[in-house]
Amino acid sequence: MALVKEAKQRLIGQHRLHEKDTGSSDVQIAVLTHQINSLSEHFQTHKKDHHSKQGLLKMISRRRKLLDYLKRCDPGRYKKIIQTLEIRK
Repeated sequence: MALVKEAKQRLIGQHRLHEKDTGSSDVQIAVLTHQINSLSEHFQTHKKDHHSKQGLLKMISRRRKLLDYLKRCDPGRYKKIIQTLEIRK
C-alpha cells in the first residue's frame, strides 16, 4: 500500500524539524506508522496474505530501531513522537 504523494507530504509537513527536513527520524517514524496502520487494516480482510505480513514485520522492526535511536539520542523528541502518533499508551 503505497502512500499517495499528498498524504506523504502532509505527514512530512507535520513532523519535520525544519523547512527542508524530509529524512529525520521523526519523519521516517511517522511515514512508517502510517504504512503499518494501513497494512494492519488490510489484514482484517486478507488474513492469509503472508507475503505482505513479512513486509509488515520488516516495517515494524525498522520503526522499532528508529524509536530506540531517538530514545537514546533525544528523549524529549521520543516522548513527543510517541504521544503525537499514539504508538504506545
